[in-house]
Amino acid sequence: MATLLGKNINLRALEPEDLDFLFSTENDESFWEISNTQAPYSKYILRKYLENSHQDIYEAKQYRFVICDINNIPVGLIDLFEFNPLNKRVGIGILITSKNQTKGYGTEALEMIIDYAFTYLNVHQLFANITSDNLKSISLFEKCDFKKVGTKKDWVYSNSTFKDEILYQLIKKHS
Repeated sequence: MATLLGKNINLRALEPEDLDFLFSTENDESFWEISNTQAPYSKYILRKYLENSHQDIYEAKQYRFVICDINNIPVGLIDLFEFNPLNKRVGIGILITSKNQTKGYGTEALEMIIDYAFTYLNVHQLFANITSDNLKSISLFEKCDFKKVGTKKDWVYSNSTFKDEILYQLIKKHS
């Protein structure tokens, strides 16, 4: 699918071979806050997750893509979640591994998933929930024309402190 093939990356479905990448990513404590994780995942649980990752987004209401570089090496993940076809909206979450940040992969992946969601899922709007101190994500989503539409005060409790979470939206422009 050309929509999921970019200049420097491609987005693809999860494969059984992604178990080690998923294991290292999901168990990286630096990402736990953004994924609402509180404990490590076992390979057994992740293997079961991979076995069910083929579910259609209309059934599961979510879908995870692997972001791969031009050599097809995983550099991150991008998720569609809380898919609501009735109200034509879906959430987006993105994670780029630490060593692959600042290479433009996040921007390209986000642009590709925006096009995919508007074109193939026929959604009217996309949303993202970002903690107020996650300046890299805020910059990324604003660069892709997401607008801040609200702040949830003291929404996330992390490292013995409360953080605000900002709601960003991108509404499809009709031509």
